[in-house]
Formats: sequence, C-alpha cells, structure tokens
Amino acid sequence: MFNQPAGHLEPGETLIEAVIREVREETCRDFSPRGLVGVYRWRVPPEGPTYLRFCFIGEAGPERPEWTRDPDILGTRWVDPAEIERDALPLRSPMVRRCLRDALARPAAPLDLLADLVNADAE
Repeated sequence: MFNQPAGHLEPGETLIEAVIREVREETCRDFSPRGLVGVYRWRVPPEGPTYLRFCFIGEAGPERPEWTRDPDILGTRWVDPAEIERDALPLRSPMVRRCLRDALARPAAPLDLLADLVNADAE
C-alpha cells in the first residue's frame, strides 16, 4: 500500500515536530515543512476508526543511510502524480489522492496558522 509519511503525535510534541519526526522515521530523510496543504478527516467505512490528517508540504533532504527506517515501512519511492490519478497504485486511504490533488491545485497555508499551545502557559 502506498501512503505519504503519516503517524501520531507523541506526548508534548507539536504538529511541526511530529511531521519532521514521522518523515525521518519513515523515510530516513530530513524534512523542512513549508506550508499546510489541508486538514482531512476520514472515517473507515462502515464503522471503522476515524483519522484526522494534517497534510504538510515542504522540502525533503537526501536519504540518510545511517538512520534506521520504521520496520513497518517496506521502502520509499518518489511517485509521479499521474500514477496516483490513474489508480496505478494501491493507496492506503482516499486521503493520499486528495492531499496530492490539493497540494498541486492551490497554495499551501502558512505554518503560523497552527497554534500549538503544548508547552505554553495557560492564558
């Protein structure tokens, strides 16, 4: 199954810290997020779990062979968007295609749109 790097927030972690960590763990690459493509909610039919995805766009560095990839990830591959659009690949969820379409169709929102108050004092 094909998916963009994805994962969960760790305790005390901001969304930006999480996306950097998840990309590193799943691709062995540094990632510098530059914008927020969108926020997506998908409930697995018919009564499955609900996923909330924050999709980021940014710059990925070269693969770092000294890093170890998450064992659940079999490999990484840059994919031409046309492969995804013509259903040439099995996708993990409909969010993969939707995030790609949105990233190609419109400018990303600035990262300062996200207000992480994880480590901030209560107001």
